[in-house]
Amino acid sequence: MAVTGRGGYDLHTHTTASDGLLAPAESVALAARQGLAGLAVTDHDTTSGAAEAVAAGRKLGLDVVAGVEISARGAGGDVHVLGLWVDPTDQAFAARLASNRDVRRGRNEAMMEALRRHGIDATLAEAERIAAARRPDGDPTVSRPHIAELLVRKGVVPDVKAAFDEWIGEGGKAYVAVDRVSPETASSWIREAGGAVVLAHPGLYRDAEALIDRLAEAGALDGIEAAHADHAEAQEEHFRRLAEKYGLPATGGSDFHGVRDGVPFHAMLGERTTPIDVVDRLRQIKAERGNRNDT
Repeated sequence: MAVTGRGGYDLHTHTTASDGLLAPAESVALAARQGLAGLAVTDHDTTSGAAEAVAAGRKLGLDVVAGVEISARGAGGDVHVLGLWVDPTDQAFAARLASNRDVRRGRNEAMMEALRRHGIDATLAEAERIAAARRPDGDPTVSRPHIAELLVRKGVVPDVKAAFDEWIGEGGKAYVAVDRVSPETASSWIREAGGAVVLAHPGLYRDAEALIDRLAEAGALDGIEAAHADHAEAQEEHFRRLAEKYGLPATGGSDFHGVRDGVPFHAMLGERTTPIDVVDRLRQIKAERGNRNDT
């Protein structure tokens, strides 16, 4: 099982920079209270919360990894790719992430239309107000948890999980698939921005083993997120074996988005972590690749 609690790194967390409920500095403070050695801020298709998080980490003596979670599309559906130690000031990378956010807005509009076709009175403007209220800068960029929260507020579903299961998750009645970059392209974006590439929560994909085989054989992975709140113990062990097969680090992250009505989504920050020696190994992989590129 993954190391949990004190001393490790939570390498998958979200803040108000995307669809989390805590500001970046608040997430760092929570990580410090949880006794973590460090955490990665991996918001969806943005690094806008990285500077605040890194500054907060310096004050609290916590190692903060500037990261991102890129939305991609594989043969079996949506695929999420984590980028760790990316450069938030890389303008080319920022433009690429912005293009992915533009795709998300189109998807959100189509989902709202689908909800209305099912008789649910919900608008993107309402979801944008929820998103803006969550962020100090009032950014109205919407992710699916904001739509889920809107459905909860309207009494359509009892909680966020039900909103995803019934309406806006893959297979849901209002889910809309859109064209996105391939996982290989997401990997190249991350590496060109100086980062390490980790496949997020493979247990959520239809044919995860084939996807891992493809990406690993193409040299497009630096690690696999084996420990995740949505992985059963057997799945975690399976992905650890696959990581070992390809000589890759097996990481862990909570995918923490905040606490709604007393319930953490997906898990409490620090409930899934990566041991420090595994973090060091990932750093070394990244550094060695950078050295090769410099020669």
